[in-house]
Amino acid sequence: MTMQTQQKADLHESHDLIASDKVVGTNVYDPKGDHIGSVERLILEKRGGRVAYAVLSFGGFLGIGHDHYPLPWAKLDYNEELDGFQVDVTKEQVEGAPKYERDRDYDWNRDNGRAIHDYYGIAPYWM
Repeated sequence: MTMQTQQKADLHESHDLIASDKVVGTNVYDPKGDHIGSVERLILEKRGGRVAYAVLSFGGFLGIGHDHYPLPWAKLDYNEELDGFQVDVTKEQVEGAPKYERDRDYDWNRDNGRAIHDYYGIAPYWM
């Protein structure tokens, strides 16, 4: 893809839609607007194609030793002023949430999904 083609592709983004590569790496802020991490990856529903979770990463030093914290997608709200996502939980609340280590795989089964949704007090996406 040439630079010109890439720029044209960027222009077709709408108010309601965004490319996944623009979401990954986006900063996440707490209710006060303090930076708490960034989106490491998106977890998609296989059949429906909806985004189920945004995996937040923070902690460690220079990207080493950080953990992954799955957040239900419904918890994120894009804030244009912050140029990032804002959540209604604090960094301390996220630190107590279900997580997995950076170098480990996570078992995305319904029990773990329910634990994530129960922790954040939000109905699971599959209900």
